[in-house]
Amino acid sequence: MKKRFVIILMLSLLAVTTTLHVGPAAADKGTVVSYNTPVQWANWGAVLKAFSGRTGIDAPSDPKNSGQTMAALEAEAKAPQADVAYFGIVFGIEAGKKNLLAPYKPDHFDEIPANLKDAEGKWLAVHQGAIAFIVNTAELRGIPVPRSWKDLLDDKYKGKVGFLDPTQAAVGYSVYVAGNFAMGGDLENWEPGVRYFKKLRENGLILPAQTATAMVQQGEIPILIDADFNGYKLKHIDGAPVEVVIPEEGSISIPYVISLVNGAPNEENGKKLVAFSLSDEGQRLFAESYLRPARNIDIDPAISEKMLPASDYRRVVYPDFGKMRDAQAEATALWRNDVVR
Repeated sequence: MKKRFVIILMLSLLAVTTTLHVGPAAADKGTVVSYNTPVQWANWGAVLKAFSGRTGIDAPSDPKNSGQTMAALEAEAKAPQADVAYFGIVFGIEAGKKNLLAPYKPDHFDEIPANLKDAEGKWLAVHQGAIAFIVNTAELRGIPVPRSWKDLLDDKYKGKVGFLDPTQAAVGYSVYVAGNFAMGGDLENWEPGVRYFKKLRENGLILPAQTATAMVQQGEIPILIDADFNGYKLKHIDGAPVEVVIPEEGSISIPYVISLVNGAPNEENGKKLVAFSLSDEGQRLFAESYLRPARNIDIDPAISEKMLPASDYRRVVYPDFGKMRDAQAEATALWRNDVVR
């Protein structure tokens, strides 16, 4: 009996040892590296957490902006470090042209509007917003909330207005385009916008390089021109004293796209993250931060009730994003030479 007990005990210990050895390896599904997925932007923190919970794949966030993502992809083209890239649509189009992205069509690809995706699947929109003024009303200290682009040139807003550098960030370039349109320009005529932004710069324009919504909440930039969804998040989730304004002269839509990186080191995991972002769960998580999903899905009506009325969004137009991409080099050169100098 004693010998039999020892044998049983040894077999039990062997089973435990085997379980301890195999268990973690079986649970380890690897990593997916995504560029430009800051925790505080577009609800990426919740999206990546849910993705990891569903798949067991480690999905760290990344603080880059669109321009930095593009630069990193180009620098690493011969030995890619990222599996997935997320950026403003113009940067996605550019990255696709430079062969930095791989074609991939996940489930629901056909539900995305044709002007918001590459026909081969090199980039596809996951959500969109609109350029808006995000105003910290407490920091204005009694000064009226600006309602138009022209309002921002008033001396009372001197040193209070900012947006992301248009030479680096997708949302910054979109602000540049929207302001140019509002002043009567178009994608072939940038002079109205150059004149306007030169005056705005003379009025103390602030141009941070990275996501700046925290600067609004802290009062460092009382009026941030940015994506509307960032303003709604500050107001309804973070409890900041913020008002969102679609300017009277009009604005533009700002879609964001996701892509599988060409030569991704963890390609299958990258595909899973792209697919998750377009799934019902992924789309609803983005919507929780007041982004409009790329797909026509049912979302909590309480979300849309907290946004500006549809009448305000009639002032938001969809530019030709391909032409917007083609014009970017010229527009950026004009910005550097005529606005910043």
